[in-house]
Amino acid sequence: MTEVVHTDIAGEVLTLTLDSPANRNALGEALVAQLLDGLRAAERDPAIRAVVLTHTGGTFCAGADLSEALARGAAVEEASAMGTSAMLDLMRVILEMPKPVIAKVDGHVRAGGFGLLGAADIALVGPRCTFALSEARLGLAPSVISLVLLPKMTARSAGRYFLTGETFDSSAAVQIGLVTEAFASADELDAGLTSVLSGIRRASPQGLAASKMLTTATVLSSFRGLARQRADESAALFGSDEAREGMTAFLSKRSPRWDLNAQKE
Repeated sequence: MTEVVHTDIAGEVLTLTLDSPANRNALGEALVAQLLDGLRAAERDPAIRAVVLTHTGGTFCAGADLSEALARGAAVEEASAMGTSAMLDLMRVILEMPKPVIAKVDGHVRAGGFGLLGAADIALVGPRCTFALSEARLGLAPSVISLVLLPKMTARSAGRYFLTGETFDSSAAVQIGLVTEAFASADELDAGLTSVLSGIRRASPQGLAASKMLTTATVLSSFRGLARQRADESAALFGSDEAREGMTAFLSKRSPRWDLNAQKE
């Protein structure tokens, strides 16, 4: 299996780097399996104090790789179900592991990329980041990733960006609670990560685990109670006529039939 998630250990910190830029680090079978393996290995290893999740290329993560499952002959509904299951597994592992996960992102964040970012304990982003929750434009909704987004984003910002699909930048992402801190350059982003890791290295493993439990308790409670419902909602949407139209239009690089702006042109 091709290595699409690289691991590096330095100073009791495990760095997991998503490295599948050709498909914008989409959550294909290999990437999901290797990322889960890395996260679980870090959880088991008493020498690892924290995990850094980062990426190569201009996109942090573009969400589920439906094309991979479709190429194997799966129906759209089956492909979406596999993507949903993988997303839930990844978010659950990040939330439940007793060690902090820091996302270091300097690229585009879309779809399931929001799930990874929202599940992380600390999210540091650079100047190349853009964000867009464009599911509604495809006849879908950010159902599953809402489990980690709604507890962190302000209610007003979720109401805006879930509904409009607008693209926003790192500064806005900080203001709405999506990310922890934004930096003006890659060097400043590196320095910001160094500062965060310095603080974490001064904490005891027990103190980190107990403190993370406090910060994730509310999110986890909602996650466990609503995960199945959100997955079912996602499946129903993917199986709908409007979603088929939305995805067909997207792949054909045309506007879907409901796009009123396109109708005026």
